[in-house]
Amino acid sequence: MADGESSERITVTMRGGVADVKLVRTDKMNALDDAMFSALIETGERLKADKSVRAVVLSGEGRAFCAGLDMGNFAKMASGERKGGGDTLVTADRTPGGSNRAQHAVMVWREVPVPVIAAVHGVAFGGGFQLALGADIRYVTADAKMAILEIKWGLVPDMAGMVLLRGLVRDDIARELTYTGRIFTGEEAQTLGIATRVCADPYADALKLAEEIAGKNPHAVRASKRLFAVMQDGDQKQILLQESREQVALIGSPNQIEAVMSNMQKRAANYAD
Repeated sequence: MADGESSERITVTMRGGVADVKLVRTDKMNALDDAMFSALIETGERLKADKSVRAVVLSGEGRAFCAGLDMGNFAKMASGERKGGGDTLVTADRTPGGSNRAQHAVMVWREVPVPVIAAVHGVAFGGGFQLALGADIRYVTADAKMAILEIKWGLVPDMAGMVLLRGLVRDDIARELTYTGRIFTGEEAQTLGIATRVCADPYADALKLAEEIAGKNPHAVRASKRLFAVMQDGDQKQILLQESREQVALIGSPNQIEAVMSNMQKRAANYAD
């Protein structure tokens, strides 16, 4: 991926294997319109294919991480311009992982084969909250405002929120947040298990973490992310078998040997992509 690549909605800067991905629709607090959905999917798909990427930081420029669905979409719903469809419409055009277009804008970050760290400030409402859930790790400000806000508009979370909340919070907590749409802070998000860490500067801390990860054996990091994917849905036998497969593939590989040698020689490692 070219350094400094950008669109009207997202910019990507590459530094030492770290892809710094920023939502830049600052006049609308990075709200999700059609162009933003396209940019999220296209950016995620490019990063999936780029072997030089070792970690990703996902953040929002300006006052917010992401304010959720653009208000224009709600106006279309109210006018009847946007209506639901039958089962054929619902099941059509799904990714191999089962996502429709809106869901894929979030799930693509789980499919990116390296760790993705979301740096959240301002607000992360509705679809913006679900986008943050798509990251492996979430660093947030204490005063960030978050919500599963869809119930406010008479809707359910439909951008993979149910898949991604599973395992993060207790079932009753997920239900309470979904049924009420109440706004909670970044500090509470950490208490609930949604936020990984509360930071004064999530973006700076996320970059620091990404740089640390980028200095590890990239093949082992990617293998770890594959293992976490299996852990979500696999049974005990599947997880144990996958652990063994990944480890056998790593042992004696050039990057694994480099990890051992660099530690023994007390020097920085030089890993191949």
